[in-house]
Amino acid sequence: MRNFLIIGLLIGLSATSWAQTIQGTVFESVANKSVPLVGANVYWSSTTTGTTTDSVGRFQLAQPEGQSRLVISYVGYKPDTLVISDPSAEIRVTLRAEATLKEVVVSAGGTTQIDRLNPIQTEVLTQRTLAKAACCNLSESFETNASVSVSYSDAVTGARQIQFLGLGGQYVQTNVENIPNIRGLASTFGMSYIPGTWITSIDVGKGVGSVVNGYEGMTGALNIELQKPDFKAETERTQWLLNGYANTFGRVEGNVNVSRALSKKWSVGGLGHVSALRTRIDQNGDNFLDLPMYRQYNAINRWKYNSERFMAQFGFKALYEDREGGQVAAVNGPKYEFTNGTKRLEFFSKMARLYPEKPYRGLGLILNGLNHEQDARFGFAPYSGNQQMLYANLIYQSIIDNTNHTFKTGVSYMLDRYNESYKQKLLPTNRTESVPGAFFEYTYTYPERFALVIGNRIDFHNLYGAQWSPRVHAKYHIHNLITARASAGRGFRVPNLMAENFGYFVSSREVFFRSPLRPEVSWNYGLGLTNEFLMFGNKASFILDYFRTNFTQQMVVDLEHARQINFYQLQGKSFANSFQAELNMQPIRRMEVKAAYRLFDVRQSLGAAFGESVLLERMMVSRDRVLFNVGYALPYDKWKFDATLQWNGPKRIPYMADGYLHPGYANMRTDRAPGFANLNAQVSRTFRNGLELYLGGENLTGFRQLDPIMHADMPFSPNFDAASRVWGPITGAMVYVGFRLKTL
Repeated sequence: MRNFLIIGLLIGLSATSWAQTIQGTVFESVANKSVPLVGANVYWSSTTTGTTTDSVGRFQLAQPEGQSRLVISYVGYKPDTLVISDPSAEIRVTLRAEATLKEVVVSAGGTTQIDRLNPIQTEVLTQRTLAKAACCNLSESFETNASVSVSYSDAVTGARQIQFLGLGGQYVQTNVENIPNIRGLASTFGMSYIPGTWITSIDVGKGVGSVVNGYEGMTGALNIELQKPDFKAETERTQWLLNGYANTFGRVEGNVNVSRALSKKWSVGGLGHVSALRTRIDQNGDNFLDLPMYRQYNAINRWKYNSERFMAQFGFKALYEDREGGQVAAVNGPKYEFTNGTKRLEFFSKMARLYPEKPYRGLGLILNGLNHEQDARFGFAPYSGNQQMLYANLIYQSIIDNTNHTFKTGVSYMLDRYNESYKQKLLPTNRTESVPGAFFEYTYTYPERFALVIGNRIDFHNLYGAQWSPRVHAKYHIHNLITARASAGRGFRVPNLMAENFGYFVSSREVFFRSPLRPEVSWNYGLGLTNEFLMFGNKASFILDYFRTNFTQQMVVDLEHARQINFYQLQGKSFANSFQAELNMQPIRRMEVKAAYRLFDVRQSLGAAFGESVLLERMMVSRDRVLFNVGYALPYDKWKFDATLQWNGPKRIPYMADGYLHPGYANMRTDRAPGFANLNAQVSRTFRNGLELYLGGENLTGFRQLDPIMHADMPFSPNFDAASRVWGPITGAMVYVGFRLKTL
């Protein structure tokens, strides 16, 4: 790992921007006062190069060569076109309501913001959206999101897993500032390694992602943007954000974000986090902790340099976490304990060569290296894992003739080294992956109407040969307020069987690797339609999308045999169909309402390792899900009220009655978990001095699964299992309080 760090520091930093950048703020007029407008479209005239304003109405956008006309628009407002003569000047613009809607004031900050300019269907979660819940970490940031579901993977470890387009989070490429991050051994607890107060926005992209970012995004891509030291030197002071949190289960957290401009070109920032839960909670009386006790210490130090022709960012991350779960006290024999300790060190760097005279051109390098060490114990079964990774991505972008024809091309390299052991035996999944690759992505834009992105990449895997990943995305504005999107593409990944199925090892099941490790390969196809319109005189949107994922190769995780975990290669079919309909509206001023319905049809052929191939409904996937969110804010967000009700439909779970003999996949019995509802709510109060207080609750319906652990009284018996039948909340209602304080 030291060699990785040295190599990374010698090579340099990386790219995030290619051109002269303009910055500004967009406002709306409310009661003759200017209020920041969230989600306004900002783009260069006759192009699809643009962005949207963030939670405080701000934006920044690169200026292409020959472009000076900047368009700013928002539904229900007159679009404004500015002629930019001085790119370094700060822009401030206030949009006015349409003449036919003089009596209407359109409030900012809808519950869902679809990136109107991106050919990939992408939902942008801003800080305003994240503030609707406590969002203590990334895994808790999707409570009001209809596309991403989050649940506990088992009843002991406390690991959270996401579900996206009917499949697990391992099929989503999760990036932090365009760097692949939550992958490999971090698949287990990585969602809890990014504190919520560090996050400025989350981009949720559906379908295969851009070839520029890699080959692993099979069903979608998450990109998390963190706080950066981006303010101007003339402030001449340090900016702070402090956050504290506590809940009725005994969990406490503290966060600090600090940044300071050192000069006109240099700035520095730091992000710190500490959290702990030291209370023993056993609400169902099964003598097992419902939540593991834990401690986490997490920090980032980052630096930024910005000049006319060069921009660089670099920094270091460090994390330590320990967890302790299992039995409260020994009964009928030894005490069953679960422990897990994680140490993670990481560096990142970004560098961009800027061309002010040709702002459409850019050359950048992204580098990342990490060392992840993890040691766990499941009762008497020890586990040890180590991952070392080095990632590099060199990107060049330019135009062909004019800005209607643009391209990105480059080369990448991914080095992963995995060393894992379970029960003191090396796993057959241990390997070193060396994957150089190259990519080319062409974008054609018919101004203000149509965009087509065609991407190809080829990666040369040292273990599995050449892998080709073609991808295409298209976007068509049927008219100004209706947008259609389509996508198709191939993705592949090498599964990490221990990390991605960690909770299943809290059991007495025997583990069988019945096939050699092979890559998973899928094709994803998607269609989407977004309609923006006025309802009750206010902005509204209706979103429909359908995605299908077909696997041609897949590692099956088979839990149908009550005392076995079987890993083997797919023979037959495996697919996931996802349909979603979502309505966002503002029925009255300052009120936001979201109603969404999602349907999954996910099936997989089982039994290949035993001479069968039977297509069955995939376990632990609810066919139906309904989400209803409502929020209301007083002027200037002085008081904010939010509530989210979710209903999760029934799902298939394994049949595990004592003494049941598996009769074969065609005739085996199945079991189903019932549907259940969950209610979360929060109220917050903001003061003029920058202080915000919030009070909220989760699972306020109080629903919980009473018997998540089989044979909890005999954890060393052959039938003990704490994961395979966990389908709902394990803990009841929880209340929390917290504060945020930032300098103004």
